[in-house]
Amino acid sequence: MKKSLVIASILGAATGVAHAESSVTLYGIIGTSINFNTNSGGHQLYNLTAGPLQGSRFGFRGSEDLGGGYAATFTLENGYDPTSGKLGQGGLIFGRQAFVGLSSNYGTVTLGRQYDALVDNVGLLATGDQWGGYLQAHAGDVDNFNNTYRTNNTVKYAFKSNGLLIAGTYSFGNVAGNFSQNQIWSLGASYTSGNLSLGVGYLNARNPNISLFGNSTSGTPSAATSNVANSNTRIYSGYSSANTYQVIGAGAAYTIGLATLGATYSNVKFMALGSSSGPNPSNYHGTAAFNNVEVNFKYQLTPALVLGTAYTYTDGSSVNGNAGAKYHQVGVGADYNLSKRTDVYIVGVYQKASGTDSTNHPAVAQITGLAASTTNHQAIASVGIRHKF
Repeated sequence: MKKSLVIASILGAATGVAHAESSVTLYGIIGTSINFNTNSGGHQLYNLTAGPLQGSRFGFRGSEDLGGGYAATFTLENGYDPTSGKLGQGGLIFGRQAFVGLSSNYGTVTLGRQYDALVDNVGLLATGDQWGGYLQAHAGDVDNFNNTYRTNNTVKYAFKSNGLLIAGTYSFGNVAGNFSQNQIWSLGASYTSGNLSLGVGYLNARNPNISLFGNSTSGTPSAATSNVANSNTRIYSGYSSANTYQVIGAGAAYTIGLATLGATYSNVKFMALGSSSGPNPSNYHGTAAFNNVEVNFKYQLTPALVLGTAYTYTDGSSVNGNAGAKYHQVGVGADYNLSKRTDVYIVGVYQKASGTDSTNHPAVAQITGLAASTTNHQAIASVGIRHKF
């Protein structure tokens, strides 16, 4: 249960100025799972990991009524690994979210480390953000629907009304003399009415190896470190020299009784390969592209139990003689609520790869969040527990 702490009297006593009502909420999630991986670097692996359904976190969310329909708002959200206690997101203390802003009837403007508009409007329609967790994200989360990467230095505008959400973000590159270097921007819209949900979104990141893939670190990614591939998946790490990363995404879901049918699509491009943003051992140039199609189904068998299944196809394009790779992925899952705050679950995912991956080698399977297989197939079963507070 979320705990609300009224702090207006404390602020008033400290400053001697009358304040409108303010509140701060402490919230969080902790989850772990036992996994069986058929091929992790060539070996079977049994291990305990942070639960895949949602990243473990704790955070503070607050607001202050400023009067006249205006309010100040902030969020500080930490990610952590409950199996070891270490910080997530590369050691950042508030690596999931950290922003402050103002809201009114005209929308909300926030500034800081935030989610992009593609995540907000399309990501929630994909299985990875529902019962499947990061294991069911599209190959390597190449389209970022599962929110593997946040954006730093971001100004965000969002407007919500009667099931409609419109959002846009702009992230400053912070490079003197070059306004466009490292900049990121996104746009998105979604609409929910009755049984139908729709979403569209667009994300554009310049120098993505540094600005997007490299921003989960307590250091400062820069051109001096661009010889390192900051993505850790063979699915697209070989395209780290791209000058621009672009994603166009769309999704829909429709509920019929206890069943929900859904689908998402994304087109991902790594454009202007060969820039100084990252390593380019295969001497790529031009554009590498991925098309991702997901169809999913979930069924609310009882008020406490939901069952789900999904299929994802990822088609990588040819680039400079590399014929590209294809990934077929199937997932199943079940989630049972023991209470309003605690649930247990099981998720199973199988992936098969073919073709040539971004490293210019025969493609191997690599389910999101796992070490690569040494063959073209990989499977994992995860049984876990999650508690929300």
